[in-house]
Amino acid sequence: MIRLGVNIDHIATVRQARRGAEPDPVHAAVLALMGGADGITVHLREDRRHIQDRDVRVLRPIVTKLLNLEMAVSDEIVAIALDVKPDQVTLVPERRQELTTEGGLDVIANEKAVARTIAKLHHDNVDVSLFIDPNAAQIEMSKKLGVKAVEIQTARYAEAKKPDDRRRELEALRAATERARHLGLHVHMGHGLDYDNVGPIAEIAGVEELNIGFSIVSRALFVGLERAVREMKQAIACAAT
Repeated sequence: MIRLGVNIDHIATVRQARRGAEPDPVHAAVLALMGGADGITVHLREDRRHIQDRDVRVLRPIVTKLLNLEMAVSDEIVAIALDVKPDQVTLVPERRQELTTEGGLDVIANEKAVARTIAKLHHDNVDVSLFIDPNAAQIEMSKKLGVKAVEIQTARYAEAKKPDDRRRELEALRAATERARHLGLHVHMGHGLDYDNVGPIAEIAGVEELNIGFSIVSRALFVGLERAVREMKQAIACAAT
């Protein structure tokens, strides 16, 4: 069964629009777990545009399943991660001007910095995943860096408009999964996945975890978060069987 990690960043985005206390992403995490989420994902960005330090710290004792902290290769955020000790850290690229994460982390160009960060986290027994493009060289470098898992970004697949383009991107994801599995890496995927496009991704043999946020939060506006999570779980399960 493929695990579903629910990203609750956009709950915090709504809260930060007014700089108030509501809606509380911690409350959202509880509802998502009640709806069947296998884990909770949050991205503590350097500019703190949505998730705040307090959120991560309060979530730690509440999320008894997997707490996945997305973060840049940043000494400041690493220090917080070492203090909070999430179940998993996913290292991602980060630019201040981007609306959301754009593309995967280039672990080849940033090998030394990524290696230092991984070493610090591993020293405190925090598992690390790398958010990378579906590229063989990036996957091979991820293995060299000693992580147990990679999260292969699905943005190009999700954003493809033409059927041929989508098929090409899907095949690239399949090939990347096969390569990663051959090297002994666990395979996660995410970015831009929704109720309509998640099926073919869930059908890829070897994918163990999907991290999905925006589409679930959007659906929750109309049906509630518990139901939105249950519907995504069902969409994944139907495709994976």
